[in-house]
Amino acid sequence: MKFGSDSFSHEDCCSQGHSSASTIATIQAALAADATFDSSAITIAMLGPVAVLEGYISDAQDRNKAISIAAMIVGFENVHDRMLSRVTS
Repeated sequence: MKFGSDSFSHEDCCSQGHSSASTIATIQAALAADATFDSSAITIAMLGPVAVLEGYISDAQDRNKAISIAAMIVGFENVHDRMLSRVTS
């Protein structure tokens, strides 16, 4: 899965005028499109160019998937992980 152009960094794209809301929507859509894990308990907020992922995930594998998906859109350096592991019994 690939989003955007390889020729622009996220900072370059932000200077082109897209809003935080469109970045959040893009990340949410990409998370929802991955059927291998449940991303319904993950919320995204933008702090400047940084995407903040919060909420609950089932395990470390889901954490890595969510971070990787967001990083495809904003870059690894612009993803901040605040997700918590939910213990299920």
